[in-house]
Amino acid sequence: MDLNIVLSKVESRISNEEEIESVLREYNRENSQTFNFDPKEEEKRKKLCEELIRILGKDVQASCQTMCLETLRILSRDKKVLGPVATKQGMLVLAQLAALQGTGESVPEILEVGLVVEALKCLCNVIFNSVAAQQLSAELSFASGLCARLRMYTGQGLSHEVALFSLRLLFLLSALRTDVRSCLRQELKAVDLLIEILEHILSIKWVGKYEVATDLEAPPLPLEDNERAMEALKTLFNLTLSDFNDEDGAHQLRLITAIMRHVLMIKTQTEDKTEELHSHAINLLSNIPVLFLDVMISVQSQGGIEEYSGKNMDVIQVLLDFMVKRIDKGSNFKEGLTPVFSLMTESSRHHRDIRKYIKAQVLPPLKDVKNRPEVGTTIRNKLVRLMTHVDTGVKQSAAEFLFVLCKESVDNLLKYTGYGNAAGLLAARGLLAGGRGGGQYSEDEDSDTEEYKSVKPFINPITGHVEEPMPNPIEEMTEEQKEYEALKLVNMFDQLSRQQIIQPMGVKQDGTIAPLAEAISQCNMESCSSDSD
Repeated sequence: MDLNIVLSKVESRISNEEEIESVLREYNRENSQTFNFDPKEEEKRKKLCEELIRILGKDVQASCQTMCLETLRILSRDKKVLGPVATKQGMLVLAQLAALQGTGESVPEILEVGLVVEALKCLCNVIFNSVAAQQLSAELSFASGLCARLRMYTGQGLSHEVALFSLRLLFLLSALRTDVRSCLRQELKAVDLLIEILEHILSIKWVGKYEVATDLEAPPLPLEDNERAMEALKTLFNLTLSDFNDEDGAHQLRLITAIMRHVLMIKTQTEDKTEELHSHAINLLSNIPVLFLDVMISVQSQGGIEEYSGKNMDVIQVLLDFMVKRIDKGSNFKEGLTPVFSLMTESSRHHRDIRKYIKAQVLPPLKDVKNRPEVGTTIRNKLVRLMTHVDTGVKQSAAEFLFVLCKESVDNLLKYTGYGNAAGLLAARGLLAGGRGGGQYSEDEDSDTEEYKSVKPFINPITGHVEEPMPNPIEEMTEEQKEYEALKLVNMFDQLSRQQIIQPMGVKQDGTIAPLAEAISQCNMESCSSDSD
């Protein structure tokens, strides 16, 4: 529909509500899936936003208000036209329609659910796309109104969509405004509120101080419950970005960890939604200090088969399965894998039982070393392949994970990966000359299999596998030919170095790499110093 026709009807003071509602309904129908707008009509859309706010501020029928809000939601996808909306008057109009004014017991009663939902959707779009709206939302204490609304959730109950978009708006405010995030944590006690909401959504039953009863035979979590739970998890992620230093904070973090364990153990209606829910739980757990992660394994065994060293490793197996699934997808590695790598790496670094269990699954004792470490379908093969991934963050995360499983021992890491795959990590850590990282680990030694011991002398340390004997290319050469080929190779390296295509490097005494001349100079200086003694 021509935007001029819409504007003429909306601007006209003689148009009745039915006419406005009719023309907006047609516009909304045609543009429901429009996300890119004509730049030439920007001023017209801005004018339409202004007129819609004017109408919404008047006493008109709820059906007309809902239609105006739907149009405003479509227009708010374009951040360039939000000037008339991102004003104090505009934000107050939307807040009133969303029933956000008031705190505590004075929260307005929701009479028109559809109207409130549409107003909340508009606020989500406007606040996401407008810095001015974000500032006004903080000044007008929208977070306080939302918390007051959500406190009704476990009492009177809210409709699915009102609860969902209230949680989504709270997530946006906590993500976009650090001052609102601080207020939510300290003054509004939003962490406790969100824990209560999750307890309600997930029907949590506590069987211990930090242990949730998990029925593995329970029906899948309904999709609507899953949607609300994910919004709550996203908001909790924002609120746990900073440290919890008091005793109450430690208690909250342990409660969150216990609930996240429960979340990881349940399923939803579809496999994709289950993976999405688990992803949010893993993101949140990545914020939890490692001191509290023992809650994940300090539960009674409930029929699972993952009991290990007296600890229940069911949830650790879920994390491993999640990691493998994300690797097998073969895309979006950085966002999809980094959080779970970080969680399992830090858990393994600080909790011996977790490390031992994960290592038994990922790096079992070597038997067959005929193939390169990166060739094959085992978890080890998949992780070693990631050690040379083009994305620096991904390869560093995968390498660090394996390094920690090897108790930060260079020799152990090279046994499982080969020097070539591990060179990047070792260079970054200054361990090219061997040794250990800075972590503190138990002294128990890894035992090699008889199969590995029998072929160990024949393993190529660079590739990490036993290679087939290769013919010696210089065996039939005379000494003069060998010297000629050696000089030819030196000249090639020299030419590439002078053209700055390559830069010869050497390993310094501290295990870091440096330009070859610098490394040789350091060695000579240390040698002279040693001789003078």
